Amino acid sequence: MFKKLTKFCVGLVQRYLPDPFLFAVILTLLVLGLGMVTTGQGFMPMINHWSNGFWKLLAFSMQMSLVLVTGHTLANAPLIKNVLKRLARIAKTPTQAIMAVTFISTLACWINWGFGLVVGALYARQLAKEVKGVDYRLLIASAYSGFLVWHSGISGSVPLKLATGGADLAKVTNGAVTEAVATSQTIFSSFNLIIFGIILATMPFVNKAMHPNKDEVIAIDPKLLEEEEAATMEKSMTPADKMENSPILSILIGLMGMSYVVYYFSTNGFKLNLNIVNFMFLFVGILLHGTPRRFLDAVSTAAKGTAGIILQFPFYAGIMGMMVGASAEGVSFAGVISNWFVNISTATTFPLFTFLSAGIVNFFVPSGGGQWAVQAPIMMPAGAALGVDTAKTAMAIAWGDAWTNMIQPFWALPALGIAGLGARDIMGFCIIDLLYTGVIIAAGLMFL
Repeated sequence: MFKKLTKFCVGLVQRYLPDPFLFAVILTLLVLGLGMVTTGQGFMPMINHWSNGFWKLLAFSMQMSLVLVTGHTLANAPLIKNVLKRLARIAKTPTQAIMAVTFISTLACWINWGFGLVVGALYARQLAKEVKGVDYRLLIASAYSGFLVWHSGISGSVPLKLATGGADLAKVTNGAVTEAVATSQTIFSSFNLIIFGIILATMPFVNKAMHPNKDEVIAIDPKLLEEEEAATMEKSMTPADKMENSPILSILIGLMGMSYVVYYFSTNGFKLNLNIVNFMFLFVGILLHGTPRRFLDAVSTAAKGTAGIILQFPFYAGIMGMMVGASAEGVSFAGVISNWFVNISTATTFPLFTFLSAGIVNFFVPSGGGQWAVQAPIMMPAGAALGVDTAKTAMAIAWGDAWTNMIQPFWALPALGIAGLGARDIMGFCIIDLLYTGVIIAAGLMFL
């Protein structure tokens, strides 16, 4: 029965889910129309919101492109290949491979979402090389499924913003939260750790149960995942060729980069963000590839997977612009959605409806910071008025923001670029993870 449901979801997605770019275009047109209807704004005001937001994710787009390129390049360094190969050999069967990548990815994403997103995809690729008969689509979907817990972990933007406190926190919550809320009440609260623990312990078994029967498995030829080795130059090398194939410059610039990494962690502790993750991957990759030429060849191969990020992220930024763009009366489409859920809530159901509304808003505003900016001014004061714990309301927003990432191609693009797959290849499996974890998260927020 479970495999039949999985097969139905996979078939449904493969048949009807368009290319992620067309998906973004359809969402753009949908938000344009719904925004005009719900906020009373005309066509040109909505177009202005769209154009104003269109380029606001440029820095983030570059960061995510580098997540893909630096992670992919590092994974193809000989030493890292050997490490991943040894880890992959722990799994002996296809279902063990699925469980291993789910567990590793979930744990890594809870520690740091950028790190986990890359590590999960790279580990999945290596498992596909080592384990025969494993469904490659499900393997990558399982690696991505770990991303669902990121906002409840130690890199979650919502709990970290609460812990920072200050005037900005009071402003974004419309005065509902005026003092910092410690991470002991959010990330390390009992209700949050129980929800995370249940997902970490059980989702590997859920993903394992989705593995197709042997005659329906779509495996991948391991040779297709091997990178082309740089050809050895037989001709006499020019001075420029000698520089490109000498390790001296790689060692010098690599050591320069790593000296900053050591300094960063010695002064900041284990505080990861996208910039330091990319910085580490970049300079470790330079060192481990040995010569500039081998490193540049690996980067050229990795960069081919960035097309989706470069093209689609501006459209999602435009969608976010329309979602938060308010009329003269201060009405925005995102606000309409949030207010509707507030109006039907009680003190008991408010965490549930906050979670659901965050899941819906995240579908159009797939950014943790953007999600907080949209919902905090509405949900935090409403929760305070109903007597709901501040930390519970904030974590309901955080969990909702992460939850619908399972059916939103935005965050999957780096993993898909590393894997060489399309969104429709994995989203059918992700629907099952969405339904399963939705029940766990909703119950935990209401009753724990």
